[in-house]
Amino acid sequence: MLASTRVGIKAAVAGSAGTKRRSIGWGGSTAAAGRDAQPVGSNRTLPVRRHNRSAMFHVVLVEPQIPPNTGNVIRLCANTGAQLHLVGPLGFALDHAKMRRAGLDYHEFAAVRVHASIDDWRRAEAPDPERVFAFTTRASRSYADLAYRGGDWFVFGSETGGLPEQLRAAVAPVRHLVLPMRPGNRSLNLSNAVAVVVYEAWRQAGFAGAR
Repeated sequence: MLASTRVGIKAAVAGSAGTKRRSIGWGGSTAAAGRDAQPVGSNRTLPVRRHNRSAMFHVVLVEPQIPPNTGNVIRLCANTGAQLHLVGPLGFALDHAKMRRAGLDYHEFAAVRVHASIDDWRRAEAPDPERVFAFTTRASRSYADLAYRGGDWFVFGSETGGLPEQLRAAVAPVRHLVLPMRPGNRSLNLSNAVAVVVYEAWRQAGFAGAR
């Protein structure tokens, strides 16, 4: 198991605090905006990686609230080659003690990018709207019915509120997906749900890059 670190992690957030927030459509970004988002970490202590648009998959957590869940997803993405995007406002600091207890190492934080808002994420990353999939309990189409491909975006809402209406409206209903479960039960833990989706997509890709 990777050794845990007691060093605090600083988040460089995409977009400046003074940036005017506005709703934008898919593809409303510029090349310059795409350079604004920064990986997590102190540049003096962590050799960070630039955004990798050729990442196998992109996982987007919108307004996550529970530190251990995000810590588990960071570890998942590090082990599968996926790029993780955290969209604020976050419900915790990235140097939270429970994040450190997850045993995260520097190289795992290196692939995390933080965006101040949904609009900032869309502006900075300009994801292909045809390859953005929103996971919600309100959907009727199973995640297992899709053929995924490299570069796809998997978007998950917070543990308490789910996907914001802004995102549900932006993603076509045909790309709203659900993880089947037995009736009468509570939803899966967020990090478990992300793991199910990422591993299915990676399986379809022949576990490319695995040892």
